[in-house]
Amino acid sequence: MTPLRADVFELRLDSPASTQPDTRPDSPSMSPGLSLTPYDRKVFAPDPDYGDKPYSAEDQYAIYGSKHPNPTQRPLLEIGEELYGYGPVNPPNFLLLGTKNPGSQHLWIYGDWRNGIGYNDNGNNHKELAVYASRLNLDIDYQFTSTERIHAFMRPIDKNAQITRYVFSGQNEGFHGELDGNLDALFFEGDLGSMYQGLANQPSKFDLPVTAGRMPLLFQNGIWVLDAIDGFAFTIPARNVAALDISNIDVTFFAGFNHVDTNAVLKPSGAKFVNDRDHARVYGVNAFIETMGGYWETGYGYTQDLTGQGFDYHNATAAFTRRYGNFVSNSVRGIWNFGQDPDHHQKQTADGFLLLVENSFMTGQSQQTVVPYLNAFAGFDRPQPLLRDPAAGGVLVNTGINFETDALTGFPTLDATGANTYGGAIGCEFLFGLDRQLVLEASTVQTYGRRSDRSAPGNEYALGLRFQQPLSNAVIFRLNAMYGFIDNAKDVAGVSAEIRWKF
Repeated sequence: MTPLRADVFELRLDSPASTQPDTRPDSPSMSPGLSLTPYDRKVFAPDPDYGDKPYSAEDQYAIYGSKHPNPTQRPLLEIGEELYGYGPVNPPNFLLLGTKNPGSQHLWIYGDWRNGIGYNDNGNNHKELAVYASRLNLDIDYQFTSTERIHAFMRPIDKNAQITRYVFSGQNEGFHGELDGNLDALFFEGDLGSMYQGLANQPSKFDLPVTAGRMPLLFQNGIWVLDAIDGFAFTIPARNVAALDISNIDVTFFAGFNHVDTNAVLKPSGAKFVNDRDHARVYGVNAFIETMGGYWETGYGYTQDLTGQGFDYHNATAAFTRRYGNFVSNSVRGIWNFGQDPDHHQKQTADGFLLLVENSFMTGQSQQTVVPYLNAFAGFDRPQPLLRDPAAGGVLVNTGINFETDALTGFPTLDATGANTYGGAIGCEFLFGLDRQLVLEASTVQTYGRRSDRSAPGNEYALGLRFQQPLSNAVIFRLNAMYGFIDNAKDVAGVSAEIRWKF
């Protein structure tokens, strides 16, 4: 074999001849149908000029020579293939789905344990509450190929939205232990293309991710859908339409037949109506589309009422997210509810429109450690997200920290329903040396229309603070504080501190 000449591959930026194919007899051969691409200065530019910045050999060496392993937290249980292993992965040991879809099995148990203490006042009809609360989140993951797995999730020390706690002062003082062995999620997840490839023992020409069981769904950062439902879903992934400047489209179809959380379907319970998660079905589709220098998220869902009260309705959404220059990252979202006609002249529960606008601004810092933000919303009538777990808070949870509870100590919030209200939040996030977080925020909810058509008693205003600091690679400390001024009702206030151990 004749050695390849080094100058055949030399890039000569100063030579016009370098733009021509090399026709010398000893040049490397090329596959039929291929051709050399001419040199273009617009594509291959010289190295950047760093001006007067001196060259440092030590800094260049440190890029490689100063590397060191970072501590990583291991799962609570780790059997089989390791989560953070060293070197190459183990040879496949699972071949039941065929040699063309092999896998190395693993069983992991991981999650986090949250312990917090809070002193909260949630306003009218609620006494001030001093409480210690504990919540354990456990994920159980058995994966047997690179695309197929069975996953479960449980919260063993809280039940029916009641968390294991000790109340120091307030209502129901004393210890309240809550144990729950039920699974909040249990689902199979895989790819039909990979499974067909293994079972048929021939290459697959398609990808079709599927899931079934009690499965968690999250669309639009959890604003439109955030829930675990009993049903199935499948996705048509990675399509594109060059003529429309669409580089990628993912379309997900889903259906839920039980455990459907929605405030749009209610059942009578004494003198009031309550969420009825087991008497509704949902069918929907969601699309993620990359185009126009950003991405669209669109969706449609139909909620079927099984209580016989006529709370069936349609839910449509669209959102566009894009960064504009070096100034702002912007998201505009809309949720539209229509078509509901309850029986016996009952009030509609999902008959409105919600507009959400989110903005985070660039400050010119290279690491973007100071991030001002301005978020706004406007809700008309009674808008509802398609699916939302009751423990996740209201639909405005991403508008600002004053709309977000801690899901632990009962930390108070402003009204987060968006029903006949408008307002927003302005704040700033400080990340310091990327080793801690401080958020300062001012928020408001403004009301209009009849009092009976909304949840907020009157105009609301709040000041809030959040601080987070990692204590180790596995332990995080968080501090929350807020004070809310409420018209026509008692003010709300809260402060909570939390230690979260991730494993």
